[in-house]
Amino acid sequence: MNTTYELRAGERSLATREAATPQEALIEYARSLGCSDDEILTVAPNAISWRGAVFEAIPAADGGPSE
Repeated sequence: MNTTYELRAGERSLATREAATPQEALIEYARSLGCSDDEILTVAPNAISWRGAVFEAIPAADGGPSE
């Protein structure tokens, strides 16, 4: 079952993604930005780091931003 996740960088909301896990949502988002898998560092079950930025996925509330 998929969940809609809000993807954030700090306090900034970036996008929403539907995925089975927060990690999957984050990786798909990073790939859409041109990030290769070897550039992604997992820092938590719901967070990754790419080029020094930390991205976090949280379950989305209704009306979140989409991409």
